[in-house]
Amino acid sequence: MLGRKRIRKNYKKNSAAKRRAKKTGYVMVFLKWVTAIAVLLLISSAFIFSHDFLTQCDYFNAESLNVTGAHRISERQVVKHAQITRGMNILSVNLETVRERLLANPWIAEAEVSRELPNGIHIRIKEHQPLAVLDLGRKYLINTKGEIFKKMSASDPGNMPIVSGLEFSDINMPGKSHSAEFESVMDVLRLGQQSGSILPNRSIKRIHVDKEIGLTLFTSDRKSGRVKVIKLGYHNYRNKYKRFENVSLYLKKQECFPDFEMIDLNNSDRIVISPVRTQTSPGDRKEVKIAKT
Repeated sequence: MLGRKRIRKNYKKNSAAKRRAKKTGYVMVFLKWVTAIAVLLLISSAFIFSHDFLTQCDYFNAESLNVTGAHRISERQVVKHAQITRGMNILSVNLETVRERLLANPWIAEAEVSRELPNGIHIRIKEHQPLAVLDLGRKYLINTKGEIFKKMSASDPGNMPIVSGLEFSDINMPGKSHSAEFESVMDVLRLGQQSGSILPNRSIKRIHVDKEIGLTLFTSDRKSGRVKVIKLGYHNYRNKYKRFENVSLYLKKQECFPDFEMIDLNNSDRIVISPVRTQTSPGDRKEVKIAKT
């Protein structure tokens, strides 16, 4: 009997010790959580204080605003769109927000904004390069990639070819490439960009697209101001430009054939030319056929 009582007594002592240890564990966990939260609050407060101190410190106020890549729009316009002013703390500037503001300008294709410690901000932009005016009822500018990037306005350059005869579906086809007609226009425009091209883009007033017969160019003669018609049709534009160059050199040597008002390069086997009408014989219009060159 005595032995059994001792066992019960030890059991009670052990149970009480376990309860105390358990309570102590809870208290320790609670204290650890409180300590961790206090440390986090302290660190957060330190970060907030440091952030406020740095973003309000005059040492980091912007003294230089560098802009590169601005050609068609001025550096002043770029800074205005960025909404950055001299004297602004550069650490308080949200670079991504500034970048989004810049890209809202239709002329800006790419933008990058960076800080130059301790007091500088550098803005790098890349502008769209206008290639032609696309007439879709309303006029739009397309860049060298064939992308519409803005509606045409009175302040935009006016010395670009106007492309007519296309539709929105020729340019914007979700999940598909541009239409064959649009690609033909781009091929001609790219040829006109090349140095020494016989038909530079600046001389082309209009490119009309006919879904059936292809491309027709309306060019302006710099000397006479006369509009000339050049029918290209589809395909082999590089070869047709070369043939046109050869024919132009040939015509310059012909005293009896000073100029033309229309030339048809569509047929690969022959070139058909309509001479300029003279004042003495306004009704005389003949076609000169030249063998394939």
